[in-house]
Amino acid sequence: MSLEPNRKAELEFNKLHKRLRRQVGQAIADYAMIEDGDKVMVCLSGGKDSYTLLDILLQLQAKAPVRFELVAVHLDQKQPGYSPEILPDHLRGVGVPFTILEQDTYSVVKRVVPEGKTMCGLCSRLRRGALYTHASLHGFTKIALGHHRDDIVETMFLNLFHHSKLAAMPPKLQSDDGRHIVIRPLAYCAEDDIAEYAAAKRFPIMPCNLCGSQETLQRKAIKAMLAEWERKHPGRIENTFRALTDVRPSQLADRQLFDFVALGARGERSDAHAWLAGEASEETDRPARAAAVAAASGLDILEA
Repeated sequence: MSLEPNRKAELEFNKLHKRLRRQVGQAIADYAMIEDGDKVMVCLSGGKDSYTLLDILLQLQAKAPVRFELVAVHLDQKQPGYSPEILPDHLRGVGVPFTILEQDTYSVVKRVVPEGKTMCGLCSRLRRGALYTHASLHGFTKIALGHHRDDIVETMFLNLFHHSKLAAMPPKLQSDDGRHIVIRPLAYCAEDDIAEYAAAKRFPIMPCNLCGSQETLQRKAIKAMLAEWERKHPGRIENTFRALTDVRPSQLADRQLFDFVALGARGERSDAHAWLAGEASEETDRPARAAAVAAASGLDILEA
């Protein structure tokens, strides 16, 4: 006997809910993202990812074996059409402390970036600066961002194709100035699962009219490529992400990660770079030049 549609939908949502909660908990444990006594700033953009992040963290906080504080922080960038009550109403409803920062980055970006050019880079830097400053002033020990598994994989391919380097978004990192620890608890979560969860929870999504609708062409191309791969070969995005957790330096070519020079060496190499570049010294180059002259004249060179 088949289940009623409502009952079936409820069961599917419960499976999705448990999967996301397990994945977030596993990522936190694997990378030691949250410790006892942490004060975590959850950066809330108003999109599906950050809403889901906050929701799952609140659930884990209630049952975690360690005590930590969660504070939602949102940056009002003064975009046209922005509704200032959507987020506060939601956050008061879920009972989480929150702060709404105000900074007119919209005017700065519109003034600095030429018409038709993507605004995402500058907007992101200004937003990050405002959030980092707030974290420093208020003693936050961790900054939680809503990037998920697909974001991480997309970033890896962007760096590979456009910057000639193997790099992505780490689940946990230290800011360039060394003052902040940034965590990405959704690192194991698929974007499709997050989108389904956010729709089921009916989060009040706030579209970005500045840069969210101006996503870079390169990232759009990567996203389309991965979607096509996933359609033809389900599981490929997950396999790519897993590859980022199983790096074999000796199977790549980065001399800073693996000592290829010492591998199998039988003695010291003098002037190795010059030798490889064909810039041998006068002394070492003399026999080679003599052999070349002899070959050209048809003579045999006898070695002493």
